Amino acid sequence: MKKRTLAQIEQEIAETKAALADVHGTETEVYARIVGYYRAVKHWNNGKRDEFNLRKMFTLEDSHLNERASEVSAKTASKNTAKAEKSSQPVLDTGIATYELYTRKTCPNCPPVKEFMANVEVPGRNIDVDTEEGLAEAAKNGVFASPTVICYNNAGVETARCHNVDELEAVFNKIAVLA
Repeated sequence: MKKRTLAQIEQEIAETKAALADVHGTETEVYARIVGYYRAVKHWNNGKRDEFNLRKMFTLEDSHLNERASEVSAKTASKNTAKAEKSSQPVLDTGIATYELYTRKTCPNCPPVKEFMANVEVPGRNIDVDTEEGLAEAAKNGVFASPTVICYNNAGVETARCHNVDELEAVFNKIAVLA
């Protein structure tokens, strides 16, 4: 390893700072889903672009639902703690007590998700959004695509929302690791 002097190191630092000051990025291309597929926003027509600009990003941390979920979680946690103190085994809330699976008959992505959920040892129900009742329930729960699996904990609070087998495997593998 060759030795460098302090002056050489300071010169390299100055050169690096100068190079970083001259860095110019390129325009970032934003892709979003429109009419069932992803496409660059800059290629959308004016109406769709205006609609995109009106969209709001939802995060659970910023929502009032997070406060309610925290209150319910705190109540459930205190109940679980009391139960754990009574028994010798610790209580582990896996986060999924039941699920709802929203599907359509003509959906090409629904069969693998149905098959995955059939092999899961969690009780749940299938909701066909081709029916008026199913469509009304999907609208009530904010389901805009099929397949959608909504998982609920013991308190009835949504803990996960998945749209494909990869997402389901991630959720259920996480629970298996916790158990």
